[in-house]
Amino acid sequence: MNQKKIAAIAAIDAKSNIVRRVSDAIWDYAELSLQEERSAALYCQVLEDEGFSVEKGICNIPTAFAASFGSGKPVLGILAEYDALSGLSQKAGSLEREEVVAGGCGHGCGHNLLGAGALAAALGVKAYLQETGRAGTVILYGCPGEEGGAAKAFMARENLWRELDAALTWHPDDANEVVTGSTNSCIQTQYLFTGIAAHAAGDPERGRSALDAVELMNIGVQFLREHMSSRARIHYAITDAGGRSPNVVQPKASVLYMVRSNRVAEAVELQKRVDQIAEGAALMTGTTFEKKFIDGLADTVPNHTLEAVLYKNFQDLGPVVHTAEEHAYADALAATYPGSDRVPGIGPENDAALAETVRALREKNGHAMNDFLLPLYQGDAFHPGSTDVGDVSWQTPTGQIHAVAWPNGAPGHSWQNVSIGRTAIAHKAVLQAGKVLAAAAIDLLEDPALLEEARKEFARQTAEGYTCPIPPDAVPVVAD
Repeated sequence: MNQKKIAAIAAIDAKSNIVRRVSDAIWDYAELSLQEERSAALYCQVLEDEGFSVEKGICNIPTAFAASFGSGKPVLGILAEYDALSGLSQKAGSLEREEVVAGGCGHGCGHNLLGAGALAAALGVKAYLQETGRAGTVILYGCPGEEGGAAKAFMARENLWRELDAALTWHPDDANEVVTGSTNSCIQTQYLFTGIAAHAAGDPERGRSALDAVELMNIGVQFLREHMSSRARIHYAITDAGGRSPNVVQPKASVLYMVRSNRVAEAVELQKRVDQIAEGAALMTGTTFEKKFIDGLADTVPNHTLEAVLYKNFQDLGPVVHTAEEHAYADALAATYPGSDRVPGIGPENDAALAETVRALREKNGHAMNDFLLPLYQGDAFHPGSTDVGDVSWQTPTGQIHAVAWPNGAPGHSWQNVSIGRTAIAHKAVLQAGKVLAAAAIDLLEDPALLEEARKEFARQTAEGYTCPIPPDAVPVVAD
């Protein structure tokens, strides 16, 4: 690494206490999607104190922000998230399920770490820009509601990401790797049916059952499943079954639907068919319904140019090495769930030969924490999950990494992830991810050819154009 990068990484180390403090504070706050008032306020205060120009409430989302430093081109975005999950309150560092607040919230997806790592990266790039006087701007975007609000997609509706030359981010995981491939797009809609209450025995003819409408809608969607793409998925949850009295014709009932498909344009079309089924269910039951849009997000568009830049810097910095004490804790935590022997990573899921290579690396490593960097994989890859980073990737070249923050095979959205998320293991992941992102950003600032190649690849990959899944009149909301 050249001296400029070394100085930027040293700047991250010099600010490590701030980064760890922010990560732990966000873990403590554990605020749900679109309710991250304290988390967003903390980030804004820290960034202002560090000399960034902070704009709060961007794109009319109260807990979103943009913090910029520098001037001129290129403009690089770094994406931060900080929302938690319900029902995952958990004591830090514990090897058993121990709620701190009964039924409370917790960072089971590690977004306290994600945001803090993005902060570390922004601080490193800021130090580089200050030291060199080079033209360029770094913007740390506070992106709330990834778990149920899709703020990045709402921002994409406003074409926010088109102002960037590239965007970088990361996610805590059980593997050190560069992320590639595509994900599913996703649209969430709540259907609230209204009927007419009546005595189910004495006056059934006067009743119109909202619950019947929900059930008929679900049956209609079951028949739809045969006639949609093999990569599409439709999930639902009845959020209000109308009450607990069977002798009452239920006047209210609601169901929440999630429509997924590999391409966002396909999801939008599939969503229209689900809407038609809801209309049919209302007609059959003599009820009415209100459709409440919750969120929508696009599939991810990979960028191999940025992936190569990220990988080289991950190689140069190397993976985190854990202490014997940290290994002992992580090994014990891994014993609390099944699947801790699985082969980690995106590449191994899609390439049998690579899976054998990674299996050998795991055996050599000998512990639940994967203290090694997976080989760079840039073949075809698909993950059926969804992330609103996809909407960013349709508007600007986008690169991501995973950094080891929890033991091999740790379940997503689990108490185990919450438990480890406020430990020294988590702090190491945050700082290492921030350093990789900062070093990659410096390469992009110093070598215009890299950004030019990333932009050419992006243009090829997105030639069909971006279909925004967010209706023009929708506002960020949480499902009832």
